[in-house]
Amino acid sequence: MSAAHDHGANDPMNEVRADLEQAERKIAGEIDPGARALVVAVAVMVLLGSFSLPHAGAANGWEILSFGPDAVAEDIALPSRIFVWLALVFGGVCSILALLTRRWVLAWLALAGSAVSIVFGMLSIWTRQTLPVDSTASGPGFGLVLAWFAVMVLTFHWARVVWARTSLQLAAEEELRRVAAEEEHRGQFGTNNHL
Repeated sequence: MSAAHDHGANDPMNEVRADLEQAERKIAGEIDPGARALVVAVAVMVLLGSFSLPHAGAANGWEILSFGPDAVAEDIALPSRIFVWLALVFGGVCSILALLTRRWVLAWLALAGSAVSIVFGMLSIWTRQTLPVDSTASGPGFGLVLAWFAVMVLTFHWARVVWARTSLQLAAEEELRRVAAEEEHRGQFGTNNHL
């Protein structure tokens, strides 16, 4: 009994399976953005820089976030406020944290939040273009349009990173299943030979 137990403990297939399980666990929680990391970093810098540019009239993104006097004077609508917050939290903070920690869940949050902020960015631009006739508020500023495009770039690249991670995980799971099936087949074959 102990000889069979020692044989199972030293079985190279157990080592292979353990290595594959360890690789799968690592892949499951981490991302490797590769060259996309530079593109994402530049897009985050452009996004954060766009907050210093006019989003509507004299109101920039930081003033919209803080309900500054220029933002109040420009009658900034709710979609613009939601867009700026979503862009900051998901396009900025989550993207930076995902790049620094390489955690898949943060990359996924950056992707999901940036995708939602695209819709609010479009609504922000639309609300600035469809002001009432008697309104003295300005149309969409360069900063708003630039932030919207930066969020689109972030969404595209995070989608590619998250999808690539998913493909790697699926490949690791398939390899683990293959090794387990081979081991099970060997176990059945070995049992049949002993009978």
